[in-house]
Amino acid sequence: MSPRRGPELPYSVVAGVVPTRGRWLVASAKVQGSTFAPEPPRVYESIIEALDERPSFATIVIAAPVGYRDDPEQGPRMCDLEARRLLGARGKVLHNAPLRASVLQGIPAPDDDVDAVTATLLPSFQEVAKEMSSYRQRTVYEGNPELSFYFLNGNVPLGTSKKIEVGRDERRDILEKRIPGIDKILDMPLEEELAGVRIEKLYDAAAMLATARRVFTKAAKRIPSDGEWDSDGLRMEIVY
Repeated sequence: MSPRRGPELPYSVVAGVVPTRGRWLVASAKVQGSTFAPEPPRVYESIIEALDERPSFATIVIAAPVGYRDDPEQGPRMCDLEARRLLGARGKVLHNAPLRASVLQGIPAPDDDVDAVTATLLPSFQEVAKEMSSYRQRTVYEGNPELSFYFLNGNVPLGTSKKIEVGRDERRDILEKRIPGIDKILDMPLEEELAGVRIEKLYDAAAMLATARRVFTKAAKRIPSDGEWDSDGLRMEIVY
């Protein structure tokens, strides 16, 4: 049986999703023809809340791996390698996906060379892995904010970190040129529901939303160009 999709609407809703301190920041927008209308971002306590949102998101691009290696001898996923190649010097911020064992356990497996950033995200990755299936991949795609900005910046990697003001200004300038109304996301007060969300996460979510729009309109790029699947039958790819 197909999942409920909620009422039929004259528009579709797409979303960019990023993990934030054990929760999920969701930036969404209504799409109707050439109209793209960003909405104020929201925080969900679990990924399943976003996946089960009603009306359903037509496309979700999430900053979390989809598909994993089982054996370290297999090496990194091809999408991770190609993403770093595209990003050049900025590629150092894109980490290899952990092994499946690390994700299932929520802690690094003994034979997995997990970096510190990825280790803190393992519980979030575990949430996504529990909900993913080949059917879900019709709607849910793996993305990466740096790759999204790479595309938005004319296929040129950004030169600064999002953790410093000049880096955020660079990202804001790019987003404002590309997406009218993006200030509804970038200027959302970080209080009440968004308390604890770091400002750079708003920029990441906005970039992922831009990619969700391209996926929805079938304009997104996928890496690798030749399909690669994990042992659960999930495509290991990144869209941007």
